[in-house]
Amino acid sequence: MSPTATRSAGADARVDVRKTYKLYIGGKFPRSESGRSYEVVDGRGKFLANAAQGSRKDARDAVVAARGAVAGWAGATAYNRGQVLYRVAEVMEGRRAQFVAEVRASEGVAERRAETIVSQAIDRWVWYAGWTDKLAQVLGGLNPVAGPYFDISAPEPTGVVAVLAPQRSSLLGLVSVLAPVVCSGNTAVVLTSELRPLPAITLSEALATSDVPGGVVNLITGRTAEVAPWLASHRDVNAIDLAGAADAEGVSWGDLELAAAENLKRVVRPAGEGSGAVEPDWSRTPDLSRITPFLETKTVWHPKGR
Repeated sequence: MSPTATRSAGADARVDVRKTYKLYIGGKFPRSESGRSYEVVDGRGKFLANAAQGSRKDARDAVVAARGAVAGWAGATAYNRGQVLYRVAEVMEGRRAQFVAEVRASEGVAERRAETIVSQAIDRWVWYAGWTDKLAQVLGGLNPVAGPYFDISAPEPTGVVAVLAPQRSSLLGLVSVLAPVVCSGNTAVVLTSELRPLPAITLSEALATSDVPGGVVNLITGRTAEVAPWLASHRDVNAIDLAGAADAEGVSWGDLELAAAENLKRVVRPAGEGSGAVEPDWSRTPDLSRITPFLETKTVWHPKGR
């Protein structure tokens, strides 16, 4: 072979540009402070990627970032929050093909089923975005009282919410537990599906390139049994959704609930009881039941005058 032919063959060959999977904390993409990673495989055991293995320190950093974002996000107008969440749906729509490919590989479903799942996940963002400026009217109101007073109740976000994402539904389940938390003004620290984290990582890129302020959503990949207890017991976490504890290996949601009792913390249990806890059907039409557990009610009394 001539030198010219050698150069030509070399020019046509490309080295694969492998993706480096990282955490998403405070609007940035840091590596785990532990320097660890773990193998992610598909349903047939085929290697897909090395994901960052988040640690206790990463969880603490995520809580700090989430706490720092509470004031700005909760203080934004409800209409603005709705616009921001709708923008997430727009960005996801633009990256539909990537989401479909990752859901298909992660969950082992056919392409048509993966397309349906992605469509439902995008629509789920739109659904919750539409509720941001309606919650106050539906969940608040003017209370009848005996006396010359106005008595007004209004819902407010509870603060920093830890979310254990569903283990099996890597995208739709994740959006179904994340969107209701942030739509009302809470910030979130999400521990993604341990076995199927890739769609969540791509979602973090969609969040970063949309209008969601840094720190509002923080995503950690890693071992659920390692990180979840620290999120449950963290004293600056105001609430926790244990949805992903239903099928996580080596995790007892009852133990997590007990750890959460160390401080005043709202706890949303997984569906079912005890060892029978299972993931619900995330494709069902959503309702307000995943929003209300992460709200507080403020009541204001004001004299009517004459």
